[in-house]
Amino acid sequence: MHIVLRFLTRYPVVPLTVLVTLIVLVLHATGLAVVAQIVATVFVAAFMLWTIGGMVRSLLHRQFGLDILAVVAMGATLAVGEYVASLIVVLMLSGGEALEDFASYRARRDLNALLERSPQRAHLLDPEESLREVPVEQVREGDLLLVRPSELVPVDAVLVDDLGEFDESSLTGESLPVSKRAGAEVMSGSVNGDDAVRLRVLRPAAESQYQQIVRLVAAAEHSRAPMVRLADRYAVPFTVVSLLIAGVAWIVAGDAARFAEVLVLATPCPLLIAAPVAFLGGLSQTSRRGVIVKGGAVIEQFGRIRSAAFDKTGTLTRGRPALVDVRPASGFVADDVLRDAASAEQYSTHALADGIRAAAESRRLALLPASRAAEAATNGVTAVIDGRTVVVGKPAYIDGLTHDLVGEELGAGEAAAYVAIDGRYAGALILSDELRPESAAVVDWLRDHGVERIAMLTGDARATAESVAAAIGVSEVHAELLPADKVRLAGEIAPRPMLMVGDGVNDAPVLAAADVGVAMGAKGATAAGEAADAVIVADSLSRLVDAVRIGRHTLAVATTAIVIGIVLSIGLMLIATTGVIPAVAGALIQELVDLATILYALRALRPPKGTALGSVPASRAASLTTAE
Repeated sequence: MHIVLRFLTRYPVVPLTVLVTLIVLVLHATGLAVVAQIVATVFVAAFMLWTIGGMVRSLLHRQFGLDILAVVAMGATLAVGEYVASLIVVLMLSGGEALEDFASYRARRDLNALLERSPQRAHLLDPEESLREVPVEQVREGDLLLVRPSELVPVDAVLVDDLGEFDESSLTGESLPVSKRAGAEVMSGSVNGDDAVRLRVLRPAAESQYQQIVRLVAAAEHSRAPMVRLADRYAVPFTVVSLLIAGVAWIVAGDAARFAEVLVLATPCPLLIAAPVAFLGGLSQTSRRGVIVKGGAVIEQFGRIRSAAFDKTGTLTRGRPALVDVRPASGFVADDVLRDAASAEQYSTHALADGIRAAAESRRLALLPASRAAEAATNGVTAVIDGRTVVVGKPAYIDGLTHDLVGEELGAGEAAAYVAIDGRYAGALILSDELRPESAAVVDWLRDHGVERIAMLTGDARATAESVAAAIGVSEVHAELLPADKVRLAGEIAPRPMLMVGDGVNDAPVLAAADVGVAMGAKGATAAGEAADAVIVADSLSRLVDAVRIGRHTLAVATTAIVIGIVLSIGLMLIATTGVIPAVAGALIQELVDLATILYALRALRPPKGTALGSVPASRAASLTTAE
């Protein structure tokens, strides 16, 4: 009963039209045909005026819609006395919004699941470890939380207890529970296992992983795809063709009723409803595969991608470099170079800093405090350590200070941090960042499926970038780039549309500048995620292949649905010119056309046919399959 009442209040014109139609039919059956016609005419005329008002408002916003066809059809059927047919047209248009809501319910269901599961409450432990429940918005960094068995983790946090097990499937796509030890980060939105655990809050709710995803999903659900506007652009030619066919039929038959019989088959619902339903289906598919897409416009662009560019660290590699060698310059000792460099890196946010500090700690080298420290963004860090000026950074930056730097030979996936002490070149720290096992397969798949140009845009040293590119099959490498350089190159890459994939804060400008910016967001790269058009939540580059496949599939479904609606309408109009389809029957038949196009648009809810890897060689396909 509640559902029925909600429907009646939300779509009052639909039940009102049904009621008026029943009254008109009863009046007609009891011999009061004139009264029936008057009732129908008054009701339809009122609906026409309301529709015309909406058309005028749309025209003021420079939007030409298809409602003019329905208005002309209603006016024509009334003019020739086919008032029952005019009521059916009213019912069709007034029920269009309800039909769209019903058809798109399945498409929105998976997106809404994230919103519905958003954590709302947290169990806060005070210093005496007494428990109280608070709204998740009141949780602050450093608070101690208790998460009970099978509960959602409300915010990003660090595990305090020795061991915990968490289901991260809704975030990463990983179907098996993940075991974590004390000190490991636990993402909000994860589901705790069978034991209660204590967590130390790492980030408040507004900055946590799950809430970021929720915001992205909400933005995705409310965006409007260009394909819908493309359907609107069909309005002018479709309207002209429809009126031309109806006008010719009237002239040839010499009967104004023929004009109405043709035009009731030219109603606009297939174009207005099918495309948005298809794109909602595409959004649902990508969310299932661990990719949050910010709108139907992005789904369409995924389907048209012609060029792609990748950042290196954290995108093509895992982004967790570990120290593998210390190569001191003449006159320096390896442990001293590492200790001083690690002491300076305490004040750096660079991707290599964690690996350098961890290596020093593993060798039990005591890190020293700095009396002064500063970081030159994207170049390096300078710190005064125990009276020595220590600089750690890129080769060009260090060479500009010392003028005696010796470049190091690097293997695939290796990077070097160069060190200067008191103006002298002190050596290099060699770190290895493991390639993602799926990177080569993803590059091959894109190249084999119509992406004509693939490049690497990275701030890392050229030798490191080229070794990684060679290992995964990328021939175009742009290295040692600043964020502004990446933006400039992204603007120059052709053909378009162009896809850019990155993960760090320094990638945010180029992700925003690309036609489609994709952030590797499994570790919560906030700036990159906000600038990007899509975020890969699962920690696997293979999800990019899924997004491109789904984009192509959705675009094809949406376009085909529009074409089906146009072809069926025009075909039926041509048949109606012979007079074999009465106006009432034509209006009912057009409802079936609407249903056919919407049902076809729902095909976007199905995964694309074929495997994700297509013709990728088996050796590389295996790595991608394993990564998934």
